[in-house]
Amino acid sequence: MKLLALETANEQCSISLVDETQELFFQLDTRAKAQTQTILPMIEQAFIQTQTSTEELTAIAFSRGPGSFSGVRINAAVTQALAWSHDIPVIPVSTLQALAQAAYRNTGLTEVTAVLDARMNEVYLASFKLDEQKIMQAVDEEQLLNYEDAKLAVKYVLVGSGSTFVNDEQIDYKSMMATAQDIAYIARELAKKKQWLSAELALPVYLRDNAWKKISEQGKKN
Repeated sequence: MKLLALETANEQCSISLVDETQELFFQLDTRAKAQTQTILPMIEQAFIQTQTSTEELTAIAFSRGPGSFSGVRINAAVTQALAWSHDIPVIPVSTLQALAQAAYRNTGLTEVTAVLDARMNEVYLASFKLDEQKIMQAVDEEQLLNYEDAKLAVKYVLVGSGSTFVNDEQIDYKSMMATAQDIAYIARELAKKKQWLSAELALPVYLRDNAWKKISEQGKKN
């Protein structure tokens, strides 16, 4: 098995290539909003360095949102294009779940409330708990909430960019971000069970119905 994982749902871009037991390649570009320029060259570099071809991939995993509108859209579009052209299944992974997985990977936290800044005085939020396979699993639904409602929805330790807006006294992990490593870790277990989808279902999840709202109306560019 070889699994390619993509993460552009935040302002950074990262690529991971794994097999059943180990990471074969990882690259992270932390430049803000550079995903469109970097993701394809990074994928090519992964293939060259590991001597892997697209046809050898078992599946392509991607961070399907919620997150930056443009970042989520790029991730889904690149995944769908690669998967469709080579008849490869896809594994969508929640950006919030990946954030929770990053918290476990980096700090050992086993119960977290993942919260991302959604702009417009709102946050994306969901809570997660570690299972026996060392995967952070959701204990409630992903939600788009205003700050006051979000405060009431917090169950565990806050992690992610929206932490400051929900509880300004619990901001130790506000800079926590998921990478393709977390997408790959979650997706690998799903791939082992063949829990994947066809390429046309590589769709983004925004949570916000008015995702196309004008940038000037959002107050801050995503």
